[in-house]
Amino acid sequence: MSRALIAMSGGVDSSVAAACMLKRGFDCIGITMKLYDNQDIGIQKGTCCSLNDTLDARHVCDRLGIDFYVNNFSEDFKTHVIDPFLEAYSKGRTPNPCINCNRYLKFDRLFKRAGDLGCDCIVTGHYARVIHNPDTGEYELHKGVDEKKDQSYVLYMLSQEQLMRTVLPIGEMKKEETRLIADEYGFVNAHKADSQDICFIPDGDFRGFLQREGIEGRAGYFLSESGDILGEHTGICNYTIGQRKGLGIAAEHPWYVKEIRPETNEVVLAENRDLFGKELEAGDLCWTYAGGLPPADEFRCKARIRYHHKEADSTVYVIGDRIKVVFDEPQRAITPGQAVVLYDDTRVLGGGTII
Repeated sequence: MSRALIAMSGGVDSSVAAACMLKRGFDCIGITMKLYDNQDIGIQKGTCCSLNDTLDARHVCDRLGIDFYVNNFSEDFKTHVIDPFLEAYSKGRTPNPCINCNRYLKFDRLFKRAGDLGCDCIVTGHYARVIHNPDTGEYELHKGVDEKKDQSYVLYMLSQEQLMRTVLPIGEMKKEETRLIADEYGFVNAHKADSQDICFIPDGDFRGFLQREGIEGRAGYFLSESGDILGEHTGICNYTIGQRKGLGIAAEHPWYVKEIRPETNEVVLAENRDLFGKELEAGDLCWTYAGGLPPADEFRCKARIRYHHKEADSTVYVIGDRIKVVFDEPQRAITPGQAVVLYDDTRVLGGGTII
């Protein structure tokens, strides 16, 4: 009998993933990653690493009759997720910490733990699909069937070696179906609300989190594109490309953040029509193809520049360890620090971090 390690967050999706694997005949082990202590990040209310969520995961495993473990990965989480998050904001970039969490925790540290426990595969509750292509022999990463819940964007870093040992049971489901299955099993979290915030900032106050972590920023100037001083900002860490609210500038028309200049501690403002661009560069590339290589030096695809952004037709040019993406139509608020993820229809080709 094959053995599966189930990453259990305490939420309904990973719980149903565990039930699906058990139904398929796998010997299942549930595991929750302890990523931080709430007091370490200055938050008292529950988050996905809270005691309540751990208890929910344990309850589901008890209900299914499978073993359950809690592993402390807090040091790795600080090194690979929180520290890069703080560094990015201090340099005027806007990171997506979920990507680093998947890359270094779920699909690295947890993979190693799976090996220690003699597991053949790792299972998560992501809305995405792994499909084996018999013609090429490759394992392909595809969008989830539920477009509203699709999470393929945050999994673009998965390699062939990881994909062949990854099972995503709910990728073929709609969210409503997932909850119905949880109801049938009598899971305590069947109607638990989905997490909408960064797990270690559950109150959504990222500026407060940055301040608690010593990232306060220095006051500087808001500039127009022509170089005129429009006002004073509170620190580049407090702004992101495309932002309108919280600028504190009275004007005849709305101002938006167009550019952040960490080297001069300046924030450039513009009108909404000036936020659109047709090109970006990205580095720290990952490809889902065999050997970690791109499909070609130049190719057509659709590109997504943030999690819930609609993909857009583009041409990709591979230039050494970077790519240049040229869009057919201008895209709004291309943001350094975010990921650009490349698609061929529903298949994820790879992606990287926008420079």
